Amino acid sequence: MAHASKTILVNRPRSEVFNFLADGLNNPKWRPAVLDISLAEGETSKPGAVYKQGVKGPMNKRLDADYQITELEPDKKIIFQVVKGPARPIGHFALADSGPGTELTFTLDFQPKGFAKIMGPMIQKTMEIEVNTLENLKKYLEEQA
Repeated sequence: MAHASKTILVNRPRSEVFNFLADGLNNPKWRPAVLDISLAEGETSKPGAVYKQGVKGPMNKRLDADYQITELEPDKKIIFQVVKGPARPIGHFALADSGPGTELTFTLDFQPKGFAKIMGPMIQKTMEIEVNTLENLKKYLEEQA
């Protein structure tokens, strides 16, 4: 199983961090790998919402990486499942108060099957890069204050 996780402190209120993350249309503001994104199905920031997303793949080739929000607990957690693309991890954002700010943990888990097992080390590295983009989120939200 591939697993990557990172926790940071964002100097913004938990509800603000949650609302920003729950709206997938914000992804290009902090995730440099996102080339394009649109709401394909459902309502923004609601369980069942499906986001059609293109991300940079090997040699900067566009890859589909659509995902669906599977669970939301306001101001506490967001769980999503990648539903299109070569790797389909489950993602989890967990939020907690930390003084005036928010402790935010981003976790990705993926159980490779078939051909994806061969790509395991590359998938692991990509997931680690992805969770480390939390630093971009922190910077973006704190600059908006």
